[in-house]
Amino acid sequence: MIYPMAMMVLLTFIIGLIAVKVRFASIKTGKVKARFYKLMAGQEVPKQVTVTTRCFNNQFEIPLLFYVVCTLYISLGIESSLAIISAWLFVALRYIHAYIHLSYNHVLHRMLVFWAGFIAVMVLWGNLVITQI
Repeated sequence: MIYPMAMMVLLTFIIGLIAVKVRFASIKTGKVKARFYKLMAGQEVPKQVTVTTRCFNNQFEIPLLFYVVCTLYISLGIESSLAIISAWLFVALRYIHAYIHLSYNHVLHRMLVFWAGFIAVMVLWGNLVITQI
């Protein structure tokens, strides 16, 4: 479980770097005033600033359930092939979700990948509960 978790941390780091790069570029080009970022308010911002910020914030929503369940598997010493497969599937789907979000951002595609990832996390939780019965 530690390796899928590490790959999620890496994804979050990469998206964070992209978001920071986009923010600095928006200031450098004059499209956004630096003071906007103090409260994230006060002016309209380029679409890419909003998209990268939302994508970064997404890494602290459903992935939180993933981190918690993986930590429980590790701390309880539970080894499960289904859990490993589900964990890696979730990670792969989150990378795909981020790619869609940061590139062509088709809402239906993003939603389908999001729900598939959510189901993968629910499988992790369901399997955990079943192993503890």
